[in-house]
Amino acid sequence: MIPSIPLQVPKMQVANPPLKQGAGPFRSKVGMALVCWLLAACSPGSNLPKLAVTPPGPYRLGVGENVRVITFGEERLTGQFRVNDRGDIAIPLLGTIPASGLTTTELEQSIAKQLSAKKVLLNPSVSVEVLQYRPVFIPGEVAKPGEYPYQPGMTVLTAVAIAGGFTYRAETGYASILRKDDGHAVEGRVPRGMGVRPGDVIDIFERYF
Repeated sequence: MIPSIPLQVPKMQVANPPLKQGAGPFRSKVGMALVCWLLAACSPGSNLPKLAVTPPGPYRLGVGENVRVITFGEERLTGQFRVNDRGDIAIPLLGTIPASGLTTTELEQSIAKQLSAKKVLLNPSVSVEVLQYRPVFIPGEVAKPGEYPYQPGMTVLTAVAIAGGFTYRAETGYASILRKDDGHAVEGRVPRGMGVRPGDVIDIFERYF
């Protein structure tokens, strides 16, 4: 009987192809860029466009605001009036006068015209000022979501401060604002330093990571 002799197959070493010079850092940069792109695409509110920045222009009155009307020489026509749900104010001796959508100057002129037309005063002098603006609404990741009085010069960040600050889950770099512009509702992403207008809805997102 012939004894079997084990065969030893020599191991073959396959050399890895050398990396091209600079390929490592290039791949690392591409990977990091891809990760950043994915994070941005998955960020809350990423599907919203940026809110267009438009010049504020003269302020126009809205429903729910309180104005002071001063009619010089006629105490009965001087007082505080609220813009009702129909957009009117009710003034003694004149009845209802449209106010929503008007500037304070336009409302002054409208009241003066009515006073002259109804022969209440011959040369009326009328002044109108806003006492209380429409509130702003702050839902989302703030400590105390809700409705808050508007203050001139208010920004997203100051509105958040009034609402108790961000929660620990909040996206703090930006927010969204829903507002009416020329009678149409528009919504978009805004930086936290963006100016706020009366009636705005400021939504603070919850971050994913």
